Amino acid sequence: MTTFWSGSRFISCGESIIVDSASGHSSVRVLGVDPGTIKLGYGVVDGGDVMQVVDCGVLNLHRQTSIAERLRSVYKKLSEVITQYHPDAAAIEEPFVGHNIRSALAIGRAQAVATLAAANQGLPIYYYSPAQIKQQVAGYGESDKEQMQEMVRIQLGLSYPPQPNDAADALAVAICHIQLSRLNRWLADRR
Repeated sequence: MTTFWSGSRFISCGESIIVDSASGHSSVRVLGVDPGTIKLGYGVVDGGDVMQVVDCGVLNLHRQTSIAERLRSVYKKLSEVITQYHPDAAAIEEPFVGHNIRSALAIGRAQAVATLAAANQGLPIYYYSPAQIKQQVAGYGESDKEQMQEMVRIQLGLSYPPQPNDAADALAVAICHIQLSRLNRWLADRR
């Protein structure tokens, strides 16, 4: 089990990983981001023959801190994660616009900062709606949090569901991108 520091506490997010000894890492490494201005989840997944967690965590931001300072923290943390793990792509969840427009705008700001952090380091960026992620990871576009955590656990071969939810959501975004990329490669090879 690997434990990661998340702002003010440790979180358990995965198992020890084994990487392909021939190449040093799997065929594709994806940074998944679940954007937020209070809690931002991130997850790095290797997507070779078997998907594996590299790292995940949650950036906990204080409500009393100005939005500008929170967004600066988001940028700094994601830039550090990208520099440390050298992902091949970034996959970012799009904000869900429901009844709370204010919340959607805040999430949109965090999404824009995550985009900037990835773009500044030359990563291709992909966006997925919550329904796309749920459909791809759990096979059902209206899956609940527990179903998603369990499917993330199964697909990453973990002993227990990743915690907290924001880290599991970020891992789901990365899994979604890896699976859709595999599908697109398979379809291209069939032409």
